[in-house]
Amino acid sequence: MKKYIILLLVITLSLTSFAQEPEISEETSTFYFIRHAEKNRSDKENKNPNLTQKGVLRAAKWSLVFQNINFDAVYTTTYQRTRQTALPTAEKNGLKLSYYNPSEINRKNFLFSNTGKTLLVVGHSNTIPQLVYTFLCTEKYSNIDDKNNANLYILTVSSDGEISDSLLVID
Repeated sequence: MKKYIILLLVITLSLTSFAQEPEISEETSTFYFIRHAEKNRSDKENKNPNLTQKGVLRAAKWSLVFQNINFDAVYTTTYQRTRQTALPTAEKNGLKLSYYNPSEINRKNFLFSNTGKTLLVVGHSNTIPQLVYTFLCTEKYSNIDDKNNANLYILTVSSDGEISDSLLVID
């Protein structure tokens, strides 16, 4: 009886290994949205602080989280903390940072110009949720708490324009 169970298991595993993975259209776009890593809060007057040591480590961790993703572009605001968060991932992908202004993103143009691409977008606690809302056309997720630097929002846009989304916490 054990032989039959083992044989059945081997056959089942063999058949599933030959199954084809679903094809993803070349027109599918994937957007990864994260907030910058921990910033230095010691100088209350500094509007453009660097990352703390913990933030530098988190930025390196993000690059490890994304190590198997081939990004076509890495977008960041011009602030030090977002650039420092994005840089390790951009460097691993051989990319220069692309800069954006969150208040100037046009949903339709951004989606069209990035059709078929995989992007990382790094922003702030008040801009990342707004960008996700813009793309989803709904306020599905609550705002990011100021102490939270671990949210990862993933939006996938299919060739027919359908958007699927998920939120992961990578701490």
